[in-house]
Amino acid sequence: MVAGAAAAAMDAAYPKLSPFLVIFLCFLCGCSHLCAAATVTYDHRALVIDGTRRVLISGSIHYPRSTPEMWPDLIEKSKNGGLDVVETYVFWNLHEPVRGQYDFEGRKDLVRFVKTVAEAGLYVHLRIGPYVCAEWNYGGFPLWLHFIPGIKFRTDNEPFKREMQRFTTKIVEMMKQEKLYASQGGPIILSQIENEYGNIDSSYGAAAKTYINWSASMATSLDTGVPWVMCQQADAPDPIINTCNGFYCDQFTPNSNKKPKMWTENWTGWFLSFGGGVPYRPVEDLAFAVARFFQRGGTFQNYYMYHGGTNFGRTTGGPFIATSYDYDAPIDEYGILRQPKWGHLRDLHKVIKLCEGALVAIDPTYTSLGQNLEAHVYKTASGSCAAFLANVGTQSDATVTFNGKTYNLPAWSVSILPDCQNVVFNTAQINSQSTLLETKYVKTYSQASDQPINSSEISESSWTFIKEPVGITKSSAFTKVGLLEQINTTADASDYLWYSTSIDINGNEPFLFNGTQTTLHVESLGHVLHAFVNGQLSGSGMGNSDNAKVTLDKSIMLAPGKNKIDLLSVTVGLQNYGAFFDLWGAGITGPVMLKGQKSTTDLSSNDWTYQIGLKGEELGIYEESGDSSIWISQSALPKNQPLVWYKGYFDAPEGNDPVAIDFTGMGKGEAWVNGQSIGRYWPAYVSPQTGCTTQCNYRGAFNSNKCLKNCGKPSQRLYHVPRSLIQSGKNRLVLFEEMSGDPTQISFATRQTVSLCGHVSESHPALLDAQSTAPSNVPMLRLECPYPNQMISSIKFASFGTPHGTCGSYNHGKCSSDDALAVVQQACIGVKSCDVEVSIKLFGDPCRNVIKSLAVEAACS
Repeated sequence: MVAGAAAAAMDAAYPKLSPFLVIFLCFLCGCSHLCAAATVTYDHRALVIDGTRRVLISGSIHYPRSTPEMWPDLIEKSKNGGLDVVETYVFWNLHEPVRGQYDFEGRKDLVRFVKTVAEAGLYVHLRIGPYVCAEWNYGGFPLWLHFIPGIKFRTDNEPFKREMQRFTTKIVEMMKQEKLYASQGGPIILSQIENEYGNIDSSYGAAAKTYINWSASMATSLDTGVPWVMCQQADAPDPIINTCNGFYCDQFTPNSNKKPKMWTENWTGWFLSFGGGVPYRPVEDLAFAVARFFQRGGTFQNYYMYHGGTNFGRTTGGPFIATSYDYDAPIDEYGILRQPKWGHLRDLHKVIKLCEGALVAIDPTYTSLGQNLEAHVYKTASGSCAAFLANVGTQSDATVTFNGKTYNLPAWSVSILPDCQNVVFNTAQINSQSTLLETKYVKTYSQASDQPINSSEISESSWTFIKEPVGITKSSAFTKVGLLEQINTTADASDYLWYSTSIDINGNEPFLFNGTQTTLHVESLGHVLHAFVNGQLSGSGMGNSDNAKVTLDKSIMLAPGKNKIDLLSVTVGLQNYGAFFDLWGAGITGPVMLKGQKSTTDLSSNDWTYQIGLKGEELGIYEESGDSSIWISQSALPKNQPLVWYKGYFDAPEGNDPVAIDFTGMGKGEAWVNGQSIGRYWPAYVSPQTGCTTQCNYRGAFNSNKCLKNCGKPSQRLYHVPRSLIQSGKNRLVLFEEMSGDPTQISFATRQTVSLCGHVSESHPALLDAQSTAPSNVPMLRLECPYPNQMISSIKFASFGTPHGTCGSYNHGKCSSDDALAVVQQACIGVKSCDVEVSIKLFGDPCRNVIKSLAVEAACS
């Protein structure tokens, strides 16, 4: 809807507060966003809000990668995790799919998202861009932009700058109209213009500098009343703050001593590609990176992502980016806390906040404590003191002396001393609980008989189907000489483009010499290709995330007379990153040849007929309003065939746990639940057999390939279906299977937490009480049930001594206290949360002169 309509809708959804309620809310929240406009500036040390320097912890949540119904819970969990700020991109192609026609409804309701963050008492960093990268289709640019005469993206080009300024102004004016900038009393304290341009600006020559200066001037002229940033832009002109993105940013220095040290993207993991292993980042390393950043002068840090979410519909970029955008974030794709990552970072944030007064007051002083050992101290004239002791070595723990006291520093870790004396947190020692999640397959029902099915699958009799015709069937098809590039032809209106031609074979044709086969040779810029000869699938080829190009060589048989060749070219998300990425093509650009024993015929210059999209897309058969009469129901369901639409029904799984569909048995395609696309599925694309590790060593520099799991398995098997898309009673599931699949193998599952675990040693720092700045002297193991109204119902395992293993598979070590299970049961059963001392005073000493630990696994109900 247009901005005015959006404003009216938001006013209705969020009625104006009475003066008395405002005063009451101000009393509750300290007038953070509801009482008065705030002044946001910056200096060398930090962002300054109403005259006070602030240490700010931020996390990225992209509003369209979840649903409005999920937003409050995600934001509340972010707040409980210690965040001050929620950061999001603004997705141009989502909001302006057609030039001048805007959409801010549903998952696209940016105003509602920002207001939801504000209601939680958190700030917002609005990264307008409008180029976002973000593994998002076409980097967030709308495809119509590509067709504006004379346009060149992201450079000193008047057509591009005009459109960029128009959209940026549109978003700023929307925010102003809703009074969402801090200068108006709203939550937005920062905005970003452009994005990671410094990574590629050298490719644009001298015009890059002119463009960046223009971007800065354009943004600041919009008068938002809050600072603007540019990430990865070392030459960002004043007053724009240049910021850092990466796995580590402790050594980053702003381009002016008048600007604070800010980290806009701390990558909590990495994105998943179809055909790749699943990346993950150990929390010990992530916490180490955060602590090092604050140790060396940083005061604003953002997790990318804090909740990654889901790439619904055709929003993925890449190409070959998977539908899951989980990113190994502290809150997983389904909205479940990823433990111990979320909890360990929460504890780190508490400690950083204890140091805030010293951190913002002064630059740190550095002292070497030995090889790979260092201390940074913040000590103010008033006596505040905070210290960070680091062991950046990757091999050995170390013992250091600091201020006359001895401290043990595990390898690749930082110890934080908020009073310069007592260690209350070490990045490598986890006090937080971990959780064990289970994919529980659930029963669904045949809507034909209303009888329970004995498995979680939809029965074969419940499915109907439509066969997508091979080749040209739409009246909008057109014929051209030669091969056309796909993106310029389709404008990304569909993943699919048919290329169709024919060849006449007479009896003397060398291709039929002695009945021998001919080779069909096709070269494509990508991403996937299916070749049909005389209506039958002859072969398929696909690229990968490293090389999208496809070369197909298939033996075919041609018959005397007319032979029809239909090539279906498929995109899997458009390029989103790199210099001139908008010019990277896709589709069949040739050559296309027939190779016989004695001669070769090049078909590239033939007349080719083109059809954009599928017949089923044109009919909208996945929509609720689709024509139900065209669906076929028969006892023999076509399985393992290309180009088939399937429709089935399912009942909502019981309870409130997040829902997923397991697409085992399917090939590649797209799925719709009640008319809403939940994204592309591709379980047939299996990750390599090698490259994974069951236990990733967190010590040492992390990279996107260091820690991978799921090798030799589908890159993505489970696909999230938000509860808000599922209605009570009958739910409609529509699939388009492009390659080959059996829909009767599809099953439904819920994601559930089945165990809480903790493993804390005597050498761990004491548990930091959220209500006190004074930690106790004894390490504690804390367990807490994840959902309201849950209680700890059983203790599955408890051992004090030398236990080992991981959550769900703990084992007693060489020594174990006989009292451990009874002590933990007494402390924890029947309560929502419990704290248990890790001490020989409580458990006895089963093995003297050994550092002991307590491991516990519990269940809640």
